[in-house]
Amino acid sequence: MKSLGRTSIAVLTGGWFAALALTTAPTLARQAPAPAAAAPPRAVLDKYCISCHNQKIRTAGLALDTLDPANPAANVQVWEKVIARLQQGSMPPPGRPRPDQATYHAVASSIETQIDTAWAANPNPGRIGAVHRLNRAEYNNAIRDLFALDIDVKPLLPGDETADGSFDNFADSLSISTAHLERYLSVARQVTRLATGLPPTAPKVETFEIPLHVTQDDRQSEDLPFGSRGGLAVRHNFPAEGEYTVKVRLQRQYQDYLKGMGWPQQLDVRLDGKLLKRFTVGGEGKGRPAAASYAGDGEPGFAGDPEWEEYMQVGGDKGLEVRVPVSAGPHVVAASFVREMFEPEGLPQPQQRARVITNDNVYMEYANVGWVQIGGPYKAGSDPMTKIVTPSRRAVFVCEPKAAAEEKACATKILSRMARLAYRRPATSADTQTLLAFYADGRKGGGSFDAGIQFALERMLVDPDFLVRIHRDPQTRSGPKPKAQSPETYNLSDIELASRLSFFLWSSIPDDHLLTLAERGQLSNPAVLEKETRRMLADPRAVDALVNNFAAQWLNLRRVDEVVVDPYKYPNYDLSLMQGFQKETELFVGSNIKEDRPVAELLNANYSFLNEKIARHYDIPGVYGSRFRRVALPRLDQRGGLLAQGALMSTTSYPDRTSPVLRGKWLLNNILGLPVPAPPPGVDTNLDNKPGTKDLPIRERLAQHRKDPSCNSCHGVIDPLGFALENYDVIGGWRAIDESGKPVDASGSTVNGTKVEGLTGLRTLLLSQPDQFPRTVTEKLMTYGLGRMLQYYDRPAVRKIVREAAPTDYRWSSIIVGIVKSPTFQMRTASSSTN
Repeated sequence: MKSLGRTSIAVLTGGWFAALALTTAPTLARQAPAPAAAAPPRAVLDKYCISCHNQKIRTAGLALDTLDPANPAANVQVWEKVIARLQQGSMPPPGRPRPDQATYHAVASSIETQIDTAWAANPNPGRIGAVHRLNRAEYNNAIRDLFALDIDVKPLLPGDETADGSFDNFADSLSISTAHLERYLSVARQVTRLATGLPPTAPKVETFEIPLHVTQDDRQSEDLPFGSRGGLAVRHNFPAEGEYTVKVRLQRQYQDYLKGMGWPQQLDVRLDGKLLKRFTVGGEGKGRPAAASYAGDGEPGFAGDPEWEEYMQVGGDKGLEVRVPVSAGPHVVAASFVREMFEPEGLPQPQQRARVITNDNVYMEYANVGWVQIGGPYKAGSDPMTKIVTPSRRAVFVCEPKAAAEEKACATKILSRMARLAYRRPATSADTQTLLAFYADGRKGGGSFDAGIQFALERMLVDPDFLVRIHRDPQTRSGPKPKAQSPETYNLSDIELASRLSFFLWSSIPDDHLLTLAERGQLSNPAVLEKETRRMLADPRAVDALVNNFAAQWLNLRRVDEVVVDPYKYPNYDLSLMQGFQKETELFVGSNIKEDRPVAELLNANYSFLNEKIARHYDIPGVYGSRFRRVALPRLDQRGGLLAQGALMSTTSYPDRTSPVLRGKWLLNNILGLPVPAPPPGVDTNLDNKPGTKDLPIRERLAQHRKDPSCNSCHGVIDPLGFALENYDVIGGWRAIDESGKPVDASGSTVNGTKVEGLTGLRTLLLSQPDQFPRTVTEKLMTYGLGRMLQYYDRPAVRKIVREAAPTDYRWSSIIVGIVKSPTFQMRTASSSTN
């Protein structure tokens, strides 16, 4: 359990009152009669603030007596802090004379308006790092779009650093190491050989494994046939035409004994939906089996007969292999069981999934697929000179030379086109000549035209112009200079703007249409830019990138795979449940973006995306089958919006208990946009019950923790938000009894006495000020889109975007278009050396 020390009090106390302002401040401001004439900011500050914040005392290092509130643009950084405190109502501290809410609002608005007006006349767009490496997701998507090659190369590349646990696309955090260079060289060769259709130098075997904690009692994928159970479907790019083997190994328990071998079951192997072969597995064990759940223990009296032991270890899945001719290109390989329904005899027993799935050989239950192996090609196609037109070859080979005299011209056409897309700018003569030199090297020793193109493309993928985005100041770039807005700022070129836009919305390179507009100098035209933004948002790549790269990091969905759950306390846990949670949230957010819904619907939607497994976990009736579909939620006091989804509840819990602190911290960071600092060194963050003492519920343990004033200053902020979600257990199930056996108390009381009761009360708190959550979404999106942390000088841009999105109920398109049209997105501050 985390707690925060004295050094964090000032930061977090202000953050808490921002949350408080979501409900109480706007409500009070509407209820309180406005003064006949608002007092000028100077008078308000002198009356309530100067006694502490003056040159002599300088409380919190702040002196307001020498600053002029009539000219806040002269010291924007300080006045932005003052605006935040005024809007939060956090100062003066409790017990001191305080103005009414209308005065708070009037003074903050006055200072804010002046800062925003000055910013509009001379915006400060900030400065991103000069070198911005593609992260793994961007590299992968660039390969996809360059070569029409749907493969996942992310596991082949080193991991990406994140900045302060936020996004992995920050320019200043994305370093380049020798490990990167080595992997880029290796991946470039693999990718380009696959794209150009060159056969591998030797047969290759790839293994696709199903994790042990994934249950296989239903249809696993939309690529598997109806009536199937378990297994997996693999979308695999076959490098060349030839014969390949598909080998299946069944799943074993932790001591390497096959599972579900007590009765015969049918296993299908398919290629592109066509049945290749049906095997029968199970039911052939001879002799006496081992005692239930003891297979492999080797204890005297529990082992089975030798014939049965051999069958369970090696014989049960021997020979599950098919050899089949396959054409080059993408295909779907599948292995799954024919679904056979049964119900065990006797009284129903409590489910013990977490133990059984790893330990037991579940002899009379379902067999499972452990992995599928694809090997080859072992024998070339009937005509090695025949070139199969795969999507990647179609993307690369825009011409095919019919004679030797045509080869160089065709190579030049191919390579100049690919370089333009890969480098995200017009290809120069030097670019093309470099690639042609490698094309010639690739043909030495009798290499084919395709081999030359492959080698040149391999060189292209390790070029710095592909791997990094370079942001050059006007004085360091060649060609026409961008229009300067002030001595310190300048507009991005159209080419730079195209890359920034495409990596923001697609996490990938610009397409031909966007790049053409940029080359013509038309993209910076406001009308053209908005039209392009909306076109790109309508492309499926936008939803895919914004869900898997933006939302997955904003909402911590990438941590779902890391969740560890105590199997004894939660025996119905399995990895399939976690994967279902993640898919629910991904489909939910993706639908919200695709349908261009108001962003507040992320918190108050009356629907979600469920399959039977997740619906049953949520106690929602009438949902059957493994397919996820949109489901209307029957009880909005228990479900509805992100806050009640299992993915978010499980990633903010400990393995054996819920955590109001982790959940409250998540709400502050990700919904309210208020960063919570880590506890200082030396603070005891362990809230577990100590041995030999009475077991206390977490609420009582936190109450004891808050008796320390330094702890209370922070936990008094965090805990009430987290308590509101106590009706959800470690894996997101609804509960009325907590871990200690007592009725759940999901109530909380904020510092100013506002009551928060359960999901409904929390939702009301978070949405009572309509622009608060849209502001958080805007800040997160802008941070992601720029590839840097936001600073105080970015706040006017955020406020302007949110104000202009209000008439459309803060829909995704309005916020995203506002970000793209903002000076912060389209401009950059020059380095001090170029001023």
